[in-house]
Amino acid sequence: MRRTPTILLCFLAFLCCTACSAKKEKPKAKPAVPVKVAQAVQKNVPVQVKAIGNIEAYTTVAIKSQVSGQIARVHFTEGSDVDKGALLVSIDPEPFQAALNQCEATLAKDQAQARFAADQAKRYEGLLKDGIVTHDQYDQLRANAESMAATVVADRAAVRNAKIQLGYCSIRSPIAGRTGTVTLQPGNLVKANDLAIVTVNQLTPIYVTFSLPEKRLAEIKRAMAAGQLKVEAVIPNEPGSTEAGTISFLDNAVNPATGTIKLKGVFANKSRKLWPGQFTDVMITLGTRQNAVVVPTQAIQTSQQGEFIYVVKQDNKVEMRQVTSTLALGAETVVEKGVAPGETIVIDGQLRLTPGATVESKEKAAAKGKKE
Repeated sequence: MRRTPTILLCFLAFLCCTACSAKKEKPKAKPAVPVKVAQAVQKNVPVQVKAIGNIEAYTTVAIKSQVSGQIARVHFTEGSDVDKGALLVSIDPEPFQAALNQCEATLAKDQAQARFAADQAKRYEGLLKDGIVTHDQYDQLRANAESMAATVVADRAAVRNAKIQLGYCSIRSPIAGRTGTVTLQPGNLVKANDLAIVTVNQLTPIYVTFSLPEKRLAEIKRAMAAGQLKVEAVIPNEPGSTEAGTISFLDNAVNPATGTIKLKGVFANKSRKLWPGQFTDVMITLGTRQNAVVVPTQAIQTSQQGEFIYVVKQDNKVEMRQVTSTLALGAETVVEKGVAPGETIVIDGQLRLTPGATVESKEKAAAKGKKE
């Protein structure tokens, strides 16, 4: 029984010592969060607008026959390049040659009759002066001579028309370009101005058509007024390769259904990497923004309050700042307000951060690990 007070006293002394040691221990500091950082920089950046465009042939001509007849020969291979004026298709010329010969024969006959009528009227003019023939006889012969002269004029027009029809039997390309599929082969009958035999597309130069929001219209007009507006088209299936061109067309009205304005860019396309019917990304440079503050795009986060970034202060603690971005340039974004040039910002690891958290650059952490 005497041991009980002694045990109690020892237990109380142990509790007192434990409490004292707990008071002396300090709370452990949270470890620094490893993050990637970068600096906001100030520089001149191009003001660019991106869109999706459709590649179109500079000129497209559907080759049709202007006369009815039978196709005698096709002088080109499908999908081949042809020069301007190159012979493409021959229509059987025999019927048209016969019609021309007939018109020429009629002209020769009427010319002979016209000469005879003119000579006869001239003779009767002398006889009229001598009083041998009457005025009625002379007037009749003169009218006949004039009628035959008019017939000769009509015959010449008929010969000219027959030659034109015969010339239509040789169908030539009105432009330099590339041929498509031949729809009618030799031996087929064609009607005048009916089905297209082949379509020729001009590929050099070439158009890219695209639309931009109407809010950009004022900037586009100012840029076009200052000179040729440059545009770049990304070559399909070749990332990083572009073709340079200029804006050649601005539509005269905004599309009320879509709120966009149509534009066309013309490209030299000497390498023929732009092909009609393809879609491509286009980018217009409207100007240059001087002394803009630029940060990596991945640094900008979004919350219910809007866009924000984490700024690393001198004590390695982060501060959350609301920012306003105005222009995205691929991996970089222009910030209108919220950050100053030279400030250090977090570009990776934001999900583990809270305002006031201590951070450490991943590069520094890796260097420490190597030394240890």
